[in-house]
Amino acid sequence: MDKRHSIRCLFGTDGVRDVANRGFMTPEMVLRLGRAYVLYLIEKRGNSKPTIVVGRDPRHSGKMLESALIAGMVSAGANVMTLGVIPTPGVSYMVRKLRASGGAVVSASHNPPEYNGVKFLDEEGSKLLDESEGEVEEYIGDSLNDDWRPTGASIGKIEENSDGWKEYAEWLKGLFDRSVFDKWKILVDCANGAVVAPAMEVFSSMGCEVDFLGVRQDGLSINERSGVMHLNNLAKQVSEDKYDFGIAFDGDADRTLIVDSKGRVIDGDVMLWVLARWLKSSNDLGAGVVATVMSNMALEEQLQKEGIAVFRCKVGDRYVLETMDKYNAFLGGEQSGHVILKKFTSTGDGLLSSLAFVTACCYLNEDLSTLIDRFHRYPQLLKNVPLDKKEKVMGDPELWSVIREIEEEMRGVGRILVRPSGTEPLIRVLVEAKEDSMLELSAKKVVDAIIRTATKA
Repeated sequence: MDKRHSIRCLFGTDGVRDVANRGFMTPEMVLRLGRAYVLYLIEKRGNSKPTIVVGRDPRHSGKMLESALIAGMVSAGANVMTLGVIPTPGVSYMVRKLRASGGAVVSASHNPPEYNGVKFLDEEGSKLLDESEGEVEEYIGDSLNDDWRPTGASIGKIEENSDGWKEYAEWLKGLFDRSVFDKWKILVDCANGAVVAPAMEVFSSMGCEVDFLGVRQDGLSINERSGVMHLNNLAKQVSEDKYDFGIAFDGDADRTLIVDSKGRVIDGDVMLWVLARWLKSSNDLGAGVVATVMSNMALEEQLQKEGIAVFRCKVGDRYVLETMDKYNAFLGGEQSGHVILKKFTSTGDGLLSSLAFVTACCYLNEDLSTLIDRFHRYPQLLKNVPLDKKEKVMGDPELWSVIREIEEEMRGVGRILVRPSGTEPLIRVLVEAKEDSMLELSAKKVVDAIIRTATKA
């Protein structure tokens, strides 16, 4: 199999991922990825001696793959500063602070513990765009990946900084007025992931009454029945124990979701609605808000009332940032909880977003417990169809004939979105309509068409 073709299939919306020690998440492949990234920095970015910041989440396979990644980087001549366990936005912050050539994170974000992944950052701490990832990929199967062998003093050096997470936490603590937090009773779910230490440091310093869930960093519990992927435990405890709200992160903490006092989920759409009005009040919004095609139509309706423009883009926080730059918008995000606030950073940062959201609610005198009632969300139904041949199925004319037929039926009263997941082997079917009655029927038609197409593929 052609190496470049196969790796292209695995570079999804958030780096390369696979079951650790299988496929392209073996130490051998990760070493090649590290070397390829350095060659990209040298030849495409003009960094003759790159300095790269590397962090990871606490997965059991993390040290193994981090070691392979760093070995590849220094063997290609780069200097590496390794931060150990730290959220992805913490790596981004350290890249900017140290003025490094780039960064890398060994993490599979919200995926189960047996997975792992590698994502690369540019010199601004932002995730690489498609074009740059493509250039990295070119070096994976290139003979230069094997032939480029610096020796002696030209081999890179490794420096360890175990306090990187503390520097990141101190930065966050200085961004917001702590007095707005002292009235709250908060429950924080750290997803047994990379955010445990900085979240405890930050929230414990804010003067609020705070407790924590999901703080086991045993490597085998990350995202398991916790965090943004499993909100039931957080929601139940928030409502039963009379917390004002709960905050949940994913494994690498580039996402956050909020749970109100009734145990209902305040997703990225509602967060954008609040944050946009707050930023507009201080002239920090720019041209408007960027949301993905998955965001609810209610977001556009609510922001239109405020005179705030909404720009749509593909799913993936790097596409959000790309569109923000295109339109000079300073706020963007995803329904799933990725939020980018250009006033502070150029990447999704769950911990920062949660602090900003609470601050915005206080500034706007928002009743957090009634936000969901007042947002007036269009009913949505999301179906995930597990599928290994998702690209082939998505290219089938029969499937698109069914999709176009449903689009015509829903014109003016709703919409349908069918897309392959960028991080998992499945196709997502999202149906949104003003009336619930249309959801199940429309979704079933598409799911049945996907299954029929997959059977003959």
